[in-house]
Amino acid sequence: MTLSAAPRISCEVLEMRADMARIFNIQRYSLNDGHGIRTVVFFKGCPHRCPWCANPESLSPGIETVRRESKCLHCAPCLRDADECPSGAFERIGRDITLEELEREVLKDEIFYRTSSGGVTLSGGEVLMQAGFATRFLRRLRKVGVHTAIETAGDAPLSRLLPLAQQCDEVLFDLKIMDPVSAQAVVKMNQLRVLENFLALVSEGIRVIPRLPLIPGFTLEDENVRRVLVFLAPTGLRELHLLPFHQYGEPKYRLLGGEWTMKACLPPTAEEIARVRVRAEAAGFQVTVGG
Repeated sequence: MTLSAAPRISCEVLEMRADMARIFNIQRYSLNDGHGIRTVVFFKGCPHRCPWCANPESLSPGIETVRRESKCLHCAPCLRDADECPSGAFERIGRDITLEELEREVLKDEIFYRTSSGGVTLSGGEVLMQAGFATRFLRRLRKVGVHTAIETAGDAPLSRLLPLAQQCDEVLFDLKIMDPVSAQAVVKMNQLRVLENFLALVSEGIRVIPRLPLIPGFTLEDENVRRVLVFLAPTGLRELHLLPFHQYGEPKYRLLGGEWTMKACLPPTAEEIARVRVRAEAAGFQVTVGG
């Protein structure tokens, strides 16, 4: 099954045991997913299908096995079993991990959090698919003084989002396609719910940092940028992150046997990025390009 044919899943699907989550990567020493040096935990599974997604391995909630041709010895005895593969050509994407195991993993980097005002960021996929585990996990980290954050598109019932956001020192909240009809058609997103959730977090006094992916033909369009700025204006927020599109995800689609439909899409030029930045700054925002 190709990625484009993958079934849509809802944010209510992937709650496992109370003490277990499914992740696909732990990235250390990140500088682009919140303040300071951070450890980013990538949760597996996403209900959306953004054509520009750079992490196609995050889409399916299932554990997948891929084969790297450059490493493969073509020895039939391995039977495509990652545990038996002698060359490491067969690789498993995704693993289940307990609260205790994940806490031990991220606290290995605690010294970097302390010296850089960094911390732990939960990303995906979409972390809201495993909101129960994520909420409990961040609560444990906050008890030992670790700065916490999530990256989310915010498309889930507020009853799942709010308890998790309340355990965060900051919420990195992506605003994508603002038109509700286009958002549903292109990325399978309930944009009205997203915007209501965003305002609810702000009204709760939670530190929310809006982020705008700059995707040519989609979110980079002048009208979409205008709608983002108009929406944010009454919130009083003064920070905005711009995330320019890139082609780094293309090899992952090939590895997973999927189709990279954005192959012909060029990253935004420096002039296009600057134009959005100037508009946002004129609207009173402090703009950061990148996470």
